[in-house]
Amino acid sequence: MNSIIQGIASFQGSVFPGQRQMYQQLVRDGQHPSALIIACADSRVSPEHITQAGPGDLFVCRNAGNIVPPASDVVGGVSSAIEYAVVALGVRDIVICGHSDCGAMSGLMKPDLAKKMPSVAAWLRHAEAAERIVCEAYPEGMDPQERHRALALENVVVQLAHLRTHPSVAVGLAKGSLRLHGWFFEIESGALLAYDGTTGRFRPIAEADMPVAQSPLPGDRMRAA
Repeated sequence: MNSIIQGIASFQGSVFPGQRQMYQQLVRDGQHPSALIIACADSRVSPEHITQAGPGDLFVCRNAGNIVPPASDVVGGVSSAIEYAVVALGVRDIVICGHSDCGAMSGLMKPDLAKKMPSVAAWLRHAEAAERIVCEAYPEGMDPQERHRALALENVVVQLAHLRTHPSVAVGLAKGSLRLHGWFFEIESGALLAYDGTTGRFRPIAEADMPVAQSPLPGDRMRAA
């Protein structure tokens, strides 16, 4: 805790005084984040640091494995954060951000790791589809590191599918006011990959090119004549 306390003292003594006006404006005007990012709680993965965002720029929800339970399964922190971000804050983009060397994915690969953590084991059931995909649709005999990476990538895609089951997200896509993104952060290299919904592949994010997992649904919403 000593380093945390020192950090607080540094913020209050050196950082905040120069940013006081910005923080006061954030209180006066309220928050207007541009995106919701659902990321892993891993201490090495900080969405604000990766994107170089400042206070008020992002609405962030973090949990073990960057998981989004399907809408009908769990009413809790993740579902309420999604609903609040879309309905109350009007975010235009939602990002699910996975990463390399993810402990939650290790727990999926080796269930014995979570035997003493029943809450973790129950939570990881929301990622079982990703584990099945890797087990049944990928080549046998993969290198364990490659298998772990494949599982983390597939988990991002599975959680995007869960995200679409949330009513506020479905409405946002139908109205054309929301886009979905799937990211994968490589801790060891600093690279950030994005899921391209048109090709079903992850590819690097370039400065002028941001692959989108799902754009707003096009066309007239009146299905019946």
